[in-house]
Amino acid sequence: MLSSLHSLRHLQQTKLSIQFSISAMATTPSPPITQSPPPKLCTNTPNALSLLPRCTSFRGLKQIHAVIIKTHLQNDLNVLTKLINFCTQNPTTSSMEHAHLLFDRIPEPDIVLFNTMARGYSRSKTPIRAIFLLVEILNSGLLPDDYSFPSLLKACACVGAEALEEGKQLHCFAIKLGLNSNLYVCTTLINLYAECSDVEAARRIFENISEPCVVSYNAIITAYARSSRPNEALSLFRELQERNLKPTDVTMLSALSSCALLGSLDLGKWIHEYIKKYGLDKYVKVKTALIDMYAKCGRLDDAVSVFDNMSGKDTQAWSAMIVAYATHGQGHKSILMFEEMMKAQMSPDEITFLGLLYACSHTGLVDEGWNYFYSMRDKYGIVPGIKHYGCMVDLLGRAGRLDEAYRFIDELPIKSTPILWRTLLSSCSSHNNLKLAKQVIEQIFELDDSHGGDYVILSNLCARAGRWEDVDYLRKLMKDRGVLKVPGCSSIEVNNVVHEFFSGDGVHSYSTDLQKALDELVKELKMVGYVPDTSLVHHGDMEDEEKETALRYHSEKLAITFGLLNTPPGTTIRVVKNLRVCGDCHSAAKLISLIFNRQIVLRDVQRFHHFKDGKCSCGDFW
Repeated sequence: MLSSLHSLRHLQQTKLSIQFSISAMATTPSPPITQSPPPKLCTNTPNALSLLPRCTSFRGLKQIHAVIIKTHLQNDLNVLTKLINFCTQNPTTSSMEHAHLLFDRIPEPDIVLFNTMARGYSRSKTPIRAIFLLVEILNSGLLPDDYSFPSLLKACACVGAEALEEGKQLHCFAIKLGLNSNLYVCTTLINLYAECSDVEAARRIFENISEPCVVSYNAIITAYARSSRPNEALSLFRELQERNLKPTDVTMLSALSSCALLGSLDLGKWIHEYIKKYGLDKYVKVKTALIDMYAKCGRLDDAVSVFDNMSGKDTQAWSAMIVAYATHGQGHKSILMFEEMMKAQMSPDEITFLGLLYACSHTGLVDEGWNYFYSMRDKYGIVPGIKHYGCMVDLLGRAGRLDEAYRFIDELPIKSTPILWRTLLSSCSSHNNLKLAKQVIEQIFELDDSHGGDYVILSNLCARAGRWEDVDYLRKLMKDRGVLKVPGCSSIEVNNVVHEFFSGDGVHSYSTDLQKALDELVKELKMVGYVPDTSLVHHGDMEDEEKETALRYHSEKLAITFGLLNTPPGTTIRVVKNLRVCGDCHSAAKLISLIFNRQIVLRDVQRFHHFKDGKCSCGDFW
């Protein structure tokens, strides 16, 4: 990708020539091109070309090319075309360089050959070179056709936001050539804008398609799912069905991903039944998505069932199961699953190690975490990414090794991000280390001072230390900078409807019945030993009774109470929260599971908590 971005900088220097070429081609007739006689096809060409179907490697292709040169066929147009086709089928850096050399040997390549090259580059590690090649063919008098634009737009999408301007130029060029209504061009335009984080532009392209097919629906549904907008994705999924279009495996991947984001178990189960009915469970990726969906909806047993019933398992399936066990607090099973994966002679990938590091972090296995971190790089050749570094910071921070975590971030081979420092800030809060937290917040504010959670964590630490002047200063700083605190929000699905509840001052927005039920619930909890932890409410001007009221109407408690009121006895209550579960709600949930004989599955921003018989699966280590 670094080479692509280097090439992109070079592309900026030629932008004017691109625009000029596009404008000239679209508005004036092309100058006459002097046609030279095409190379003659030699009679013994088939003998040389007959070797190609049996060729399985680029090295083998070069040997065939050597034979072709010896038989004086190196300038034969038919031979060159077939060699280029081979090089671009499974493109690598070397094969595309070779293809480009062959392409340059052709004095007047046609648009079909250009399309072959553009398609190859769009699937290679240097996709931006497809745009360079476009400049060359425009200057030679050729115009792209409806087969050219999908590859060119895909190349820009692969580069991402850095190539959005080039993508927009291609969009304009397609309009000038009258190709903007072509279904395949529209689909790749949707993908381009989605990859560049402009979902609204992608939606406008979709809305202008007069008769969208399942491919265009897949593109826009995927765009919303990848942008963490699952409600819009699922709405389009329903619209697709209303149009009597048959979903494909690609549709199901995005629909299941959206269910996972929402924690919508009932819809996810319905989609699973649809998948089985129409035979889409033959795809390994679909089954892997099912594992992920069930795990994120709190049904670990169903995720295990899907995995166990898979006839063929790839690396992604194994990794999904390792991550599932880790997020559900069963880190030791994640490690056992990895050992089974090694016995099955499967190669781990970056997601595999992300799951292992996460498992070690949430079970306090510091030494094991270091071993996996080093082995992914030294043994398996996997370069750690920002998420792997984040897991290591979390691992050290949870274990109380805060200074070591600080040094780890400070000595990283890559530029640190706000997320890494925020991970350490959270650990400073857990271990009540105000001094280090102040150092960490300075690092965060140098990178990003717009995140309300950072101010809240430091403010709470100051409040616990009785530093009320610092608390007032931080609150004023938030106000001056226009930073807002993200309210706690918990959701619960009952009868296929997702109900949301918010923490904060707006307690009067909830029904009187729900408030009364929660008040009675708290009374019952107190009878079995529940004591509200008012130390978690950091307002110096509030009395204990006011603090207790603030704790009582936390979103988790409201959602759990709603579940108790609206589901049959014995039904598992499943709640999803947008932030980390608070300690008081965690204690209350344990007692509720005991008193009402209910299993409560609470998914917060970090992990799952399974409450049963007065205990939590996290062992109070979270």
